[in-house]
Amino acid sequence: MPTTLLCLHGWGGSKESFTELREGLQGTDITILTPDLPGFGDEPEPKEPWTTDDYVEWVVKWFQANKPPLPNPLPSGEGKMRLFILGHSHGGRIALKIASQELLPIDNLFLCAAAGVKHPRHIKRIFGLTLAKAGKFLLRIPGLKMLQPIGKKLLYKLVRVHDYEKASPIMRQTLINVSKEDLKPLLPSIRIPTDIFWGEDDRMTPIGDAHVMHTLIMGSRLHVYPGVRHAVHRDRAWEIAQLVHSALQ
Repeated sequence: MPTTLLCLHGWGGSKESFTELREGLQGTDITILTPDLPGFGDEPEPKEPWTTDDYVEWVVKWFQANKPPLPNPLPSGEGKMRLFILGHSHGGRIALKIASQELLPIDNLFLCAAAGVKHPRHIKRIFGLTLAKAGKFLLRIPGLKMLQPIGKKLLYKLVRVHDYEKASPIMRQTLINVSKEDLKPLLPSIRIPTDIFWGEDDRMTPIGDAHVMHTLIMGSRLHVYPGVRHAVHRDRAWEIAQLVHSALQ
């Protein structure tokens, strides 16, 4: 059966984030699609701040426009394309919403250090983003302008919002918007085969998030890798590729 793997990268990433996974899946019959999400890679940023739902809508439309055509004629007994979705971090957040709302006919879901579980760390992060935004204006006050270079570095380091520091104003507000949403209530509605991959030493999306998702997504399988941080999709690309390929059976 024709199989497509749609890979959604994390915040600050791009289609290049899946180079190792592509290498791991070489020689298989899986068609791999790796779009740059708006605001990253070669894809222009949105004209106004987005929410997760905006990214979800964009991904669904992008896939409908770029999905590979079915073979003609179809092999005997095969009537449709099989769709796998893999999301890392922010891309995992998008994949969770697509799966929970059944916006695409997903056969298997693969989550790599997926964002979406809100907890005190996220509240601290949102506070930090807001503080950083306010601090930017404070440093414009006459008499404080000379402190801008040092003040901004200290402020961003204090609240640990380096993604925010690098982003444009539109993407900064987008980061605030997507970080606010808690996807836990949506997880029990996901009823498709789901594999969850996580680095035990992840500092961006802590390992506790993996256990929350594993508990709330019925029948999901959790794969934890000691010594691995947030880039589990790259650091354990070979193992992930093997499990993706095994889902074809």
